[in-house]
Amino acid sequence: MKLALKIDVDTHRGTREGVPRLIELLKKHRAGATFLFSLGPDHTGRAIKRMFRRGFARKLTRTSVLEHYGLKTLLHGTLLPGPDIGQSCAETLRRAHQEGFEVGIHCWDHVRWQDGVGGANADWTGREMRLASERFAEIFGENAKVHGAAGWQMNMHAFRLTQRLGFRYGSDTRGTCPYVPVIRAEPVACPQIPTTLPTLDEMIGLEGISRDNIAAALLKLSESPRPTGHVYTLHAEMEGGKLAPVFERMIEGWKAMGFDLVSMGEIANKLELADLPRHEVIEGEVAGRSGTLALQGKEFLA
Repeated sequence: MKLALKIDVDTHRGTREGVPRLIELLKKHRAGATFLFSLGPDHTGRAIKRMFRRGFARKLTRTSVLEHYGLKTLLHGTLLPGPDIGQSCAETLRRAHQEGFEVGIHCWDHVRWQDGVGGANADWTGREMRLASERFAEIFGENAKVHGAAGWQMNMHAFRLTQRLGFRYGSDTRGTCPYVPVIRAEPVACPQIPTTLPTLDEMIGLEGISRDNIAAALLKLSESPRPTGHVYTLHAEMEGGKLAPVFERMIEGWKAMGFDLVSMGEIANKLELADLPRHEVIEGEVAGRSGTLALQGKEFLA
């Protein structure tokens, strides 16, 4: 059984502090993973301020936000200029690749993408994705082969661009198994390997789940995977920060269950595009997460 670890790196702090810590933790347990990087400016402070204005603090208190993201991150894009992650942390990004981990694109500007992509036109979407692609090539000396959208936020133009920009596969959606995405009856020849398990921030605070018991709860949800395995999305700011001990318990638990912890690329290696089912991509909600996101819908013309 395979369980792919998809690591979303949202912020400057997550890149600078969380990525090195996760590299060491994964190496310790001989686990594979895919790091998806935010490559442009960090404006996280703007997003956190909006969370509180919209009542998101019912799940994450101000204390926990500061614990996970740090005061300086909270100020990025508000009182402080947003640092350019790709420029200032290029060596950290390259280290992940040099240590043998798969690397790919999360976004150019995390806050801009999450806030704007839903209603964006083709020009706006193309600019954001090309900026990220160009920066990735500048850092790694090769084109990115995987795209995993910030916040699972996509639009029709973004799906088309995953094909046109030559991505081998995308992980931009939530779902149950790999599939060919169909957008408004248009198949896109860039398969999706969706996140199949909930994230820590979605689960904490739901139905009595706390930091103390969340590892056991996620391990329980990991039982009986589909033949293609599971994909778990973690965040460098959380599992590479204060929740690293929780993540290590999850790694140990998954290995005890017989899971081989791999990159998403190892799952992609087993896929044949012609054999994959076609599924509509829909917008919907996920328990514990604010707003709507891209979901794997019903099989197309089944």
